Amino acid sequence: MQQISGLDATFLFTETSNAPMHIGSVGIFDPSTAPDGIVRFKRIIQTAMERAHLAPYLRQRLVEVPFNADFPYWVRDESFDPEFHIRHIALPKPGDWRQLCIQVARLQSRALDRSRPLWELYVIEGLDNVEGIPPGCFALVTKLHHAAIDGVASQAIATAMCDATPEIREVEGAENWKADKPPTPHELTAKAIEHSLTRPLRYLEFLQKSIPTWTKAIEQAVSGTLTPPPEVPRTRFNRVVSPHRVFEGVTFSLEETKKIKNAVGATVNDVVLAICAGALRKYLLEKDELPDISLVSMCPINVRDANSNSSGGNEVVSMSVPLHTNIEDAHERLLAIVKSTHEAKEYTNAIGAKSMVEMAEFVPMELSIMGARVAAEQGLANFKTPSFNTVITNVPGSPVPFYSNGAKHVRGWGTGPCIDGNGLFHSIGSYCGELNLGVTCCRAMMPDPSRYAELLQESFAELLLIVAPPKARPKRKAKTKGPE
Repeated sequence: MQQISGLDATFLFTETSNAPMHIGSVGIFDPSTAPDGIVRFKRIIQTAMERAHLAPYLRQRLVEVPFNADFPYWVRDESFDPEFHIRHIALPKPGDWRQLCIQVARLQSRALDRSRPLWELYVIEGLDNVEGIPPGCFALVTKLHHAAIDGVASQAIATAMCDATPEIREVEGAENWKADKPPTPHELTAKAIEHSLTRPLRYLEFLQKSIPTWTKAIEQAVSGTLTPPPEVPRTRFNRVVSPHRVFEGVTFSLEETKKIKNAVGATVNDVVLAICAGALRKYLLEKDELPDISLVSMCPINVRDANSNSSGGNEVVSMSVPLHTNIEDAHERLLAIVKSTHEAKEYTNAIGAKSMVEMAEFVPMELSIMGARVAAEQGLANFKTPSFNTVITNVPGSPVPFYSNGAKHVRGWGTGPCIDGNGLFHSIGSYCGELNLGVTCCRAMMPDPSRYAELLQESFAELLLIVAPPKARPKRKAKTKGPE
């Protein structure tokens, strides 16, 4: 039995019926590499049973403390039923990309069952008419509660659940797994009382360690040495979300992306931010809704220790980065993003990434739940200033092919939660020379996701002009909309 962290708990008590808090992925697999060219549903279930011990969250059930007196616990559940978590569906003909996106969006709209381990896997067959994908492929769509896992941990576990070759390897260690004895309400209450008695001392220790760092950061911000987080405008993506979702996925060349970043001394993540910034600018201009000041993205930063054996939970902090959507020229916008990303990293480091994670441990559980409930019931996201306009998260993937039950992974995209105040989530990952960008959004905020996908491609094409031969480059402009 393991108590969840304060950060993990925030993903539980901010969840509402309109805003499920799960992350996930959409992976397309080619069964032609599997034995006899077929991957049977029962083989997928069997693999999940044989390898569940490699991914602890697959067999962990959430147990809440009476009266929400403390953070909940993960309990290893002996009644593991993969047939409940793994479902099998098929697209009707013609089995094209739009049908897959609609089906994924519907699956992402539904919350996970908290009485069971918090994950689901959908096998979707019938992908016979998707451009760039061999006919006969199938998709694996995952849903994993954010309280149990973050993007980095999900990548590590996905690697453990898959194989480096079409041959299905044998995995040892399943026999060593043991279920926990379910705790009684009395035991949970006793632990909550014990923690409440020791929490003040731990909080004082935390303050003693953190205050000098925070004081120095404030002094640097006041003196101008550090650049604090920018003002955030309100957009159509920053209000109360509906219960409905849309999904889209686009793919770019990783080699071309690296050429762009090398040309301006940027990082791959800077280029990703610039791609999204260009698309957001174009999309809001078409709606006649582009703010005069820059949109701001929240970018999660992994603070997991490189030597850590942790395979679950969340170990990330938030970094606010201006997207400079008020700059018209793509090249100038990228250069501005490079500068802002550097400043945002300096600010985050000055505050202390680890202390930002630890702070969540001392937020009163009852107060947090009550605050989240009131905010949802009163629709406060429609009135308060947003903390950011969108989330853009980048998790590097595998540079070499991998296989699931003998089927080769062809391409994949991430999915993320849409919450009140932020209805647009960008998930970026790399795989075998490709950069794959998945978009999850509230359908009321983005009724035309295919158009947004086109604008992402247009934005990337504009950035490619940076490395185009001089004769192919149009005359650059440096116009802005509103003050920078």
